[in-house]
Amino acid sequence: MPRHKTIRIGCGAGFQGDRIDPAVMLAAQGRLDWLVLECLAERTVATAQLRRLADPDQGYDPLLRARMTALLPLLKRGRCRLISNLGAANPIGAGRKVVEIAAELGLSLKVAVVTGDDVLDRLDRDTPTLETGQPVREFGPPISANAYLGVDAILPAIATGADVIITGRVADPSLFLAPMIHAFGWPLDEPTLLARGTVIGHLLECAGQLTGGYFADPGLKDVRDLAHLGFPFCDVGADGNGTLGKVPGTGGMITLRTVKEQLLYEVTDPTAYITPDVVADFSTVDLIDLGEDRIRVENADGLSRTGTLKVSVGYRAGFIGEGEISYAGSNARARAELAGAVLYERLHHDLPDLRIDLIGVDAIHGSDFGHRSDPWEVRLRAAASGGTRALAERVGLEVEALYTNGPAAGGGARKFITERIGIVSTLMPRDTVRSGVVRLSTDQVLAAPGAQGTVGPTMPGTVR
Repeated sequence: MPRHKTIRIGCGAGFQGDRIDPAVMLAAQGRLDWLVLECLAERTVATAQLRRLADPDQGYDPLLRARMTALLPLLKRGRCRLISNLGAANPIGAGRKVVEIAAELGLSLKVAVVTGDDVLDRLDRDTPTLETGQPVREFGPPISANAYLGVDAILPAIATGADVIITGRVADPSLFLAPMIHAFGWPLDEPTLLARGTVIGHLLECAGQLTGGYFADPGLKDVRDLAHLGFPFCDVGADGNGTLGKVPGTGGMITLRTVKEQLLYEVTDPTAYITPDVVADFSTVDLIDLGEDRIRVENADGLSRTGTLKVSVGYRAGFIGEGEISYAGSNARARAELAGAVLYERLHHDLPDLRIDLIGVDAIHGSDFGHRSDPWEVRLRAAASGGTRALAERVGLEVEALYTNGPAAGGGARKFITERIGIVSTLMPRDTVRSGVVRLSTDQVLAAPGAQGTVGPTMPGTVR
């Protein structure tokens, strides 16, 4: 028999830089059992690895302190547990920081950290990449390789009774599915239930996209009070079906249209959405409008999980140099085009992938499709990748030189240079990945002053 009739799971973040106040609203007024913060993407974890290489104590979500300071008191008061992948490239460091913040706030807190997604030491560089079929070794030197863990890595952390569970790279829907399995006692070899939970997790994982944020298009798809967009929750039953909703009075909306858009977001084959837990079939899903920002989600189905895990590999891919400058007034487009021609002549021999865009004219599509106009202002952007920082830096320097080297009346020049992180994906046999759980608590901090976030015992996970 299930231990609960229903549980309520809310999503308080859909990406690393997401707003904090909607999560605060959910924690304060949402009457949640679980709050999930989904803060990690492929490039996010690779750039986090760069931060950790520069400082071994870093590599977790840059907004961790702000998020935890705002949320921990509310979560403790409401007896709501939190799970998040904001550990990024340093889950244990993130767990220690959460414990440290809780101690500063005078809160008693237990944290469980899921480890094992970092598989760089086991990466077979002869394995083909999913994007091109070329072996991993043909790309730049790898700085990260993170396997997408699933619920079997998260469940042991939940079983510790921790208030906060921190992970690194796990599949986004798994963050939501694991609390369902824990609450209802679902077997891990029941694909229909796992598929239903995965669909709900997929709908929730992007937060404000479900409540109208990414949906909004003025005059075509109007969304009310977008400035105060509320984030979603779902009341899930033991049968895996659920009802989506949001806190009354918050901005945005949950309708059949917003839910359908999110259901198909980042989905290649709706009949075979592959996660570490299940191969979900979205084509069987029924959506029922209950009114008042409530949509019922039912009848997803699926097949058993595959024998491999996806691995996201980040590698050093040189540097990107950028420069921008504006032209305004009559003949602005012609002057910007002349500036672009000058930049091309001076740079393309050494930087063959040089790209020159007129923002607002051809920057997104690469063409104006014959609709030539004479805009009153144009922003010119030039960008190119270089194998060295010095080579990439030339782009910004040449743009800045346009100030006095013509054409006339350029202004507002800016230049940027960033290290480029490339991302490719591959597959790894499931049985080569080993997850674990590290337990931390504020009791350890109090017992050992100066040893904030002392690492507790490690528990093996169940990824085999």
